[in-house]
Amino acid sequence: MADEVRRARVAVAVVFAVHGAVTGSFATRVPWIQDHAGVSAGQLGIALAFPALGAALAMPLAAGVSHRLGSRAALRVLLALWTLALVLPSLAPNLPTLCAALLVYGATAGMADVAMNALGVEIEHRMAKSIMSGLHGMWSLGALIGSAVGTVAAHHELSAQVHHVAAAAVLTVVGIVACQFVLNLRPTEDEEAPPRFALPPKSALLIGAVGFCAVFAEGASLDWSAVYLEDVLTSSAGVAAAATTGFTLTMAVARLAGDSVIDRFGAVATVRVSGVIATLGGLLVVLAPHPAVAMAGFGLLGLGIAVVVPLAFAAAGHTGPNPSQAIAGVATVTYASGLVAPSIIGGIAEASSLVVSFVVVTILTLGLSLFAQVLRTRTRTSVDG
Repeated sequence: MADEVRRARVAVAVVFAVHGAVTGSFATRVPWIQDHAGVSAGQLGIALAFPALGAALAMPLAAGVSHRLGSRAALRVLLALWTLALVLPSLAPNLPTLCAALLVYGATAGMADVAMNALGVEIEHRMAKSIMSGLHGMWSLGALIGSAVGTVAAHHELSAQVHHVAAAAVLTVVGIVACQFVLNLRPTEDEEAPPRFALPPKSALLIGAVGFCAVFAEGASLDWSAVYLEDVLTSSAGVAAAATTGFTLTMAVARLAGDSVIDRFGAVATVRVSGVIATLGGLLVVLAPHPAVAMAGFGLLGLGIAVVVPLAFAAAGHTGPNPSQAIAGVATVTYASGLVAPSIIGGIAEASSLVVSFVVVTILTLGLSLFAQVLRTRTRTSVDG
């Protein structure tokens, strides 16, 4: 049993990396997709609202899919749908088709995300130690790899269509292989199917609000950092894409080291300091006179928000009479935030400027320090703070 759980931990870590690689692959090519579809910043913002809509509609269905198929088969199907959906946005020739493509993109992203996080929480429970920060670190590592490949593709002016078809093919194969070794959880004969929608407890909503601030900053940085450097600081496409890579790099490093830091200093203290770091990064982005300063700011943003979402899942898992319901509620709030953030950033940019958009991001990161106490957990493996 112990060997099975260890194999499952490695497998789900690979799944997290694959999921992140899809996001990184998409984020670095947003400027290309915008140009190909012929949309303005405001129209791009409208299009980027559709992943949030797709995720909101589809995420409550993930538990039902896992209940019917078992966790292993469900994750295999949902992850493959997500990796293949990467191709769709780059094929869109106009705003309506881009919106439709991003609706599917968001729906598959959300369902795969719920399934893999549920397995991660179950493995953490069986191992009786914190692993969620490390798993999310693998997601960031995957996003880093995806964005690095995207940076090279952008630098060599490779079309996003060719880039994304190749990436989707590779990631689909890797994901299917990894899913063979995750835990295969199946409901008992008398276990009822989960409801399609259930309101989370109030405590989970407070946790989700803190996660909202972090994931809003993450979504804004992933999808708009390259556009910010191109439009605001007149950087080349290669340099602009490198800003996204730097952001994902700092997130990956911080998350991979996060479990040991949290165990030593506690969840609350860690998030308070993280909020200060993220706010400093946001200020650098807003005040940057040169692309290098903005890139450093995006790096600090990634460092500051890195551990917040894993801690939100950990806190949700130890609140209320129904931990799975709380985790689902936090997941919906946090990831919907990340998917809706790009559209809000675009809307603000259309009304004023991208600089003002990242002023909003900076204000939200300050909230991490102010409300960190809601992430206080009482686990066997972490310090309360």
